[in-house]
Amino acid sequence: MRAGGEALRILLAEDDAVLGDAIFVHLKHGGHAVDWVRDGAAADAALRAQAFDIAVLDLGLPRQSGRDVLRRMRERGGDTPVLIITAADAIADRVAGLDAGADDYLVKPFGAAQLDARIRAVLRRTAGDAGREAAMSIGGLVVDPDARTARLDGSSLDLTPREFDLLCYLAQRAGSVVTKRELLAEVWHQPYGAADKTVDVHLSWLRRKLGETAQEPRFLHTVRGVGVRLEALP
Repeated sequence: MRAGGEALRILLAEDDAVLGDAIFVHLKHGGHAVDWVRDGAAADAALRAQAFDIAVLDLGLPRQSGRDVLRRMRERGGDTPVLIITAADAIADRVAGLDAGADDYLVKPFGAAQLDARIRAVLRRTAGDAGREAAMSIGGLVVDPDARTARLDGSSLDLTPREFDLLCYLAQRAGSVVTKRELLAEVWHQPYGAADKTVDVHLSWLRRKLGETAQEPRFLHTVRGVGVRLEALP
């Protein structure tokens, strides 16, 4: 998953047996060396004893929380890239994890392709990649976070700053369902509540500029009762 595609040494800290086994098997099949631990104390010990290319760290670990594991590693100068995984409604934990030194997060449930994409993204950023975050291409849509530009089928999109932030956030999590609660917290930095209609309004404006409707989506797919997913139709 590095630029050259070579195998990684990965620490997986997940106490859920079913999810942990699925991640472990997937990463092993990808040719990576994976150490799977099931509690925070074991994760802390592993990070002290060995060097890893990346750690995939559940925040809700027994014996010692994933956030505490992360915080202690950063306090002693550890620079292992960390991807935290957390429940969909645990926004406060997600923010706390990022504040403690995580490089990115992935919301449960997620697919194998999403996990691979987030690991690649974390490794690109932590490796530097000339100081840039790579542009993201989803079908005919290209979103460049650094340049703050978006193009659709080669033509520039005229987006407001908030529309761009919304599109960029969804593009960074392409293929994942993102809730309105999460969008309010991460894009608007507001708690979920009376302002939730703001998300619907901005999604409507964004759909118009992408040349689609809620009934005929090309990129923004509503998952009724859950949220929205950015994904290009085949």
